Amino acid sequence: MQNFINVIIPIPLKKLFTYSITPSEAEFLKTGMRVAVPFGKSKIYTGIVAKIHNDAPVAYEAKEIHQILDDAPIVNDKQLKLWQWISKYYMCTLGDVMRAALPSAFILESETIITKHVKTIDESILKDDEFLVYEALQHQSSLKIHDISNILDKKNVLPVIKRLIEKEAISVEEEVYEKYKPKLVRYVKLHANFSSETELQKLLDDLSRAPKQRHVIMTLFSVSASTKKPVKVSDLSTESDASVAIIKALIDKGILEEYHIQTDRVQYKGDDNEVTKQLNSYQKTALNDIKQSFNNYNVTLLHGVTSSGKTEVYVKLIEEAIGNNKQVLYLLPEIALTTQLVTRLQNYFGEQVAIFHSKYSAHERVEVWNNVLQNSAKAKIVLGARSSIFLPFNNLGLIIVDEEHEQSFKQFDPAPRYHARDTAVVLANLHEAKTLLGSATPSLESYFNAKQNKYGFVEITKRYNNVLMPDIELVDIKDKLKKKRMKGHFSDKLIEEMAETLKEGHQIILFQNRRGFSPIVECKTCGHSPQCPNCDVSLTYHQYRNQLRCHYCGYVVGMIQDCNACGSQDLDSKGFGTEQIEEEVKQLFPDYKVARMDLDTTRGKYGYEKIITALEQQEIDILVGTQMLTKGLDFRNVKLVGIMNADNMLNFPDFRAHERSFQLMLQVSGRAGRTEERGKVLIQTYNPYHNILQQVSTNNYIDMFNEQMNDRYNYKYPPIYKQIKITLKHKDYNTVDAASIWFAKSLRQVFSEHVLGPESPPISRIRNQFHKNILVKIPKKQSLFKTKEAIIKINNSFLSIKGFRSVKLILNVDNF
Repeated sequence: MQNFINVIIPIPLKKLFTYSITPSEAEFLKTGMRVAVPFGKSKIYTGIVAKIHNDAPVAYEAKEIHQILDDAPIVNDKQLKLWQWISKYYMCTLGDVMRAALPSAFILESETIITKHVKTIDESILKDDEFLVYEALQHQSSLKIHDISNILDKKNVLPVIKRLIEKEAISVEEEVYEKYKPKLVRYVKLHANFSSETELQKLLDDLSRAPKQRHVIMTLFSVSASTKKPVKVSDLSTESDASVAIIKALIDKGILEEYHIQTDRVQYKGDDNEVTKQLNSYQKTALNDIKQSFNNYNVTLLHGVTSSGKTEVYVKLIEEAIGNNKQVLYLLPEIALTTQLVTRLQNYFGEQVAIFHSKYSAHERVEVWNNVLQNSAKAKIVLGARSSIFLPFNNLGLIIVDEEHEQSFKQFDPAPRYHARDTAVVLANLHEAKTLLGSATPSLESYFNAKQNKYGFVEITKRYNNVLMPDIELVDIKDKLKKKRMKGHFSDKLIEEMAETLKEGHQIILFQNRRGFSPIVECKTCGHSPQCPNCDVSLTYHQYRNQLRCHYCGYVVGMIQDCNACGSQDLDSKGFGTEQIEEEVKQLFPDYKVARMDLDTTRGKYGYEKIITALEQQEIDILVGTQMLTKGLDFRNVKLVGIMNADNMLNFPDFRAHERSFQLMLQVSGRAGRTEERGKVLIQTYNPYHNILQQVSTNNYIDMFNEQMNDRYNYKYPPIYKQIKITLKHKDYNTVDAASIWFAKSLRQVFSEHVLGPESPPISRIRNQFHKNILVKIPKKQSLFKTKEAIIKINNSFLSIKGFRSVKLILNVDNF
């Protein structure tokens, strides 16, 4: 009887591929192990074993696997179940999910190796570029593709390689290589030959002529006696003030013996020396209510006003879960938030806290993965951004989703386009664990679920230490402009409040949700503004690099001196971003330290940390930033928050614009006055009578919820109706237009009036691809499964139409 395995390969294919294995391999293999498998003509992929069985494939002959890469599974059964749910619910392939879930270092790549053919050939038949490659192979046994690129100094070398294969000058093969390299630290110890006292005495006498070497040996004794731990080469070199060469000489002589120990790249240096804080009466009530709620519900929503001390409630729940020997997942929307929380949690739980997000290197992520898989004491609590839901938990007891309303929990590109909050609820269900969603401004979906009794609901209505909620004031800039009371983008009221706050020694946060200097550069003579050649957007001016940039495709060009259309040098910039605010603040308050926090200033691994730490230590007086600033950060000395322009958020073409604006403004307001003194928030707007702004100024979540839900009922939007967004992309407008009309027509035959579109989005061309959107709304009573089946059927028919095959189609379930 033959043995086969089904393998998940990290490419977007609908079905799993079957490979044949020997009986001994069948005994050794388990689901969740990695295998290297041949695919296509010459590619080798890393696959995950999904099933071991005896059914031969019908449509093709099963190839043999290349090699087995693991001794034990690196993906567990519960993860595979989660992968299958994501692939079904979010309408993507298991290959897509695998690519997103595994750290890239686990996905081995094959590399093409070029070697010289065994038989010699007549070199006169070779062209110049072919001869260069052939000659290089006389000196080197093999070359890789990028080596040949360097030799020929051109990117596309495949035609040259193809010609050489045809002339039988070279042969080509694929080699698989492992990306993850464990970190090894060098240690030294005295050689076993010198363990007796007489031998040791003899050694020290012999070394009397080499005082530096003798000093190294004496230092080794004193260090190992005091620490009682193995001695690193680097430590020994520092302690004895000797160069590494001297230590190497001792190793070469056989006096010292070197050995290596594998260590994690990220290690916690401190102790878990802090006792968790005592809760106040509101927090205690909330904690008890949450525990009660967990008896009846698997998911509970905690609605706590900003600065009410939600984190301390989470800490008590984490303590309890760890006490029951369970793992905890703490999800955060932004990496900026993890930097502040890590310190707090490590003070309480020491090295039991592991961190997982995209600013960590591939190697560091593999180490966290392995620690979670082995249920190690180093990863009892995992703190991470959305991708940490894919970690291989064995014993999960609690998931906390902090700032659950955040848009950053949704993955937009590439597939799987999952929402981490919703996926976390499913993950907790698989582990029979509990989920706590926390926010000061819950999403309408979660609040609606709580109202419908699907989730438990707990509230904290008072700030910690009974600090008052900030005083929120709306500043009418239309009126200020009329009365000429604006300096640049600052109203006289804002400048006055800033001066007073700085005088009292407090700090200020200014919020502007747009990076760069100004979004549009315009010629005053003819009105032309520079556009991105690849997208339908104007280029944003970035002053600090004196360049124009596209925020969609990354296109960059130096700042123009004269207009491209008419040659006039009279250029003007319209609108404003964080850079311009930063510059204006520096001119208004030259004696104070100003910093900026946006995507441009937080590029590196520790980009966030540097700025946040500087603000905490009061090295910065005024911080200008984008929405990164709004999320749950805790600054003790910030008294004033200024929102530079509330209108561009409110007037965004999206059904959630008002909900989002409310959340953003309330969250950013929550950064003010978190200790004794009451904070102040100034919101500059052209329309102070707007309903949402009025609700923000009175911190009235319930009114906002009722008003928005009314709209959602009337216009059939989530959470009343579910929705799936279908995006079609192509470089030719007519093709994508025809394709989208065909697709929408086919959908209407099934779903009639519940289909909107096709419609061009506000930015209709990105990276030279024209976009068309179609929206399918799904009423509560309609089966989601059947709806998806119908869409997939239409998609399959669509792919069989010759003219539409080149159109890229994206299915985005719950696209908000």
